Amino acid sequence: MTDALHSPVVVMGVSGAGKTTVGIALAAALNVPFVDADDLHSDEAREKMARGEPLTDDDRWPWLARVAARLADADQPATVIACSALKRVYRDALRAQRPDVAFIHLIGTRGRVAERLSHRAGHFMPPALLESQLQTLEPLQADERGAAVSVEGDPGEVTRDAIAALRRLSVAQTPTL
Repeated sequence: MTDALHSPVVVMGVSGAGKTTVGIALAAALNVPFVDADDLHSDEAREKMARGEPLTDDDRWPWLARVAARLADADQPATVIACSALKRVYRDALRAQRPDVAFIHLIGTRGRVAERLSHRAGHFMPPALLESQLQTLEPLQADERGAAVSVEGDPGEVTRDAIAALRRLSVAQTPTL
């Protein structure tokens, strides 16, 4: 398995957790490309969310296939992708294309995330869908390659914490002789 600092990274979490902000900063720090999975949603899915309707699994599977295809792109061995990846089965689908993917799960209090959403302008995902995302969220499990990172600090602190988490993952997977 490749070093977590040199493998693809999915910055995951609910809407408003800071996936794009942290993902862009993390990609810059690692000197790798950044992809926002929001850009891979179909027009129909965007319209549905804009109406305040949560996506179903049937809505998400074609989108997740596009995200997985970006992860599998051999021309970009290490990429940072901001993607909600709320359920284990979604992360399994991404891992099926890139077993070396590492997940950084951005976590924060409901109040903190709701506050961020209330200040965000021009996004298709309305604050009203936060509750459905929190209900759908399945945190990383012990057998998943990844780490939870708090969003309670400023974006620079969160990015530094994410890099430190990736370093710990790299050290944890290094075999000892």
